[in-house]
Amino acid sequence: MATLLALFSSVLWGSADFCGGLLTKKYKAFAVTAMSQFFGLITALVIVVAANGYRAPTLDWNGYFLPGVLAGIAGFTGLVSFYSGLSTGRMGVVSPISTLSTLIPLVVAFAGGERPRTIQFVGILIVLIGVFCGSGPDIVKGLPMKPLLFGLGAALGFGTALSLMAQGSKTSALLTMTSMRVVTVTIAILVAIKFRSVGGFKSKDLSLLIFIGITDFMANYLLGVATTKGLVSIAMVLGSLFPMMTALLAFKFLRERLHKVQYLGIFLAVVGVSLISL
Repeated sequence: MATLLALFSSVLWGSADFCGGLLTKKYKAFAVTAMSQFFGLITALVIVVAANGYRAPTLDWNGYFLPGVLAGIAGFTGLVSFYSGLSTGRMGVVSPISTLSTLIPLVVAFAGGERPRTIQFVGILIVLIGVFCGSGPDIVKGLPMKPLLFGLGAALGFGTALSLMAQGSKTSALLTMTSMRVVTVTIAILVAIKFRSVGGFKSKDLSLLIFIGITDFMANYLLGVATTKGLVSIAMVLGSLFPMMTALLAFKFLRERLHKVQYLGIFLAVVGVSLISL
């Protein structure tokens, strides 16, 4: 169950990032992130009400609220960095570097005492290599500073958020992700008030923004649930496959050519997932 949830999470996350990358070619990354998070919050509130899943927050580190708030700040920073990096046109630099985010929750999980079986550990290593290759590393043209910094910012933000999401999900995955959206939307509202703008989106863009908000929230939620159904380290690694989904969608809809290293990455990812699932 944990494996399937984490894999489906990566599919949703990769789809959201692909659509987000498309919009950031026309609008500011901060605006795309903010508006999509707004629709993510609406999705979260609907699910909380429908599932009657609300419970009062506490400031206890072992609760959902504090990790959720901090994860919201870190995740929002990571998304803005990621979308900004994609808008530079150097996805082959930004996306592979952002996959390093998985190392942060992995280190935290191992430090907390998690010990996957040997075959699973080998699978984890193969998947990590596969994800890096599958995201299309492109360093032949060099590593320009701007995309490099955006990629590192995304990795740090995502990795920190993932660790905090796992912590909060021990109490409630749904309310942890909802708390994240409350924080990100609050930040977005404050910025919108300051600049007196909501991004200048057109009505035809709303459907895509809604899709991004829903899929991004569900990806986070399913990954949070996955961390409670099995080893956090394995769930995080399987959830990190999202760059491959982004690359495949770019291949399908934008006719972006897949490099040989990406085919290798997809093969390694399949092998790694198979070993983990044994």
